Amino acid sequence: MLNAQSQASDSPQANQSLQQATADEQVNQGQAGQKSDKDQKFPNTKLEESQIAPGMYRPLPEEDVLKWTAPSRPFKKHNKKYFSTVTVIALLVSMIFVFSGQLMATTVVISVVFLVYVLSVIPPQDVIYKITTYGIRIENNLYYWEELGRFWFDKKYDQNLVNIEALRFPGRIALMLGKIDKEVVKSILSEVLLNKKPEPTLYEKTSAWIQEKIPLDLEE
Repeated sequence: MLNAQSQASDSPQANQSLQQATADEQVNQGQAGQKSDKDQKFPNTKLEESQIAPGMYRPLPEEDVLKWTAPSRPFKKHNKKYFSTVTVIALLVSMIFVFSGQLMATTVVISVVFLVYVLSVIPPQDVIYKITTYGIRIENNLYYWEELGRFWFDKKYDQNLVNIEALRFPGRIALMLGKIDKEVVKSILSEVLLNKKPEPTLYEKTSAWIQEKIPLDLEE
């Protein structure tokens, strides 16, 4: 009788069942470990049913997932040739508008040139960026996950940033990465958003063509 039982336990079917049970136990332990890690990082993200309204859940508090400090925009110190080129172009365009009687357009050109000058001279301030369980915070401005779309990484003036589509004007937000690792930001955003760069708009294509034909960043 004992020999029969030992032979049955040594059969291929028994071994396969034992291996399957062991694998299932390891998977369950791994899932339990993942849940415990998540619970330790975000202990307040468990949904709890409301006692007042059955079928509804209590609102969850906002928790920080990632936080860093970086400049509010890309910045580069330009040389004198840059400002000379911008001024000459602005004067030519303004003269064309003046001769054609478009005084309002001339005012717009002057305003844009002044804005470019200010942004090129005054360095940006550092701001606090946060990725939270609610969405993305830039200082006190919160962009909820529901109003965000695709994201993609880019570089400007050799500075890394991540662009994210948004439903608010102007339709996109840019987060300067500073010293934060790009892969860390990518792994977090990929949990909610699609990592895909959209096709360039007509404005972007025109701007790229102008920069290619009339380069402003000339070295002295």
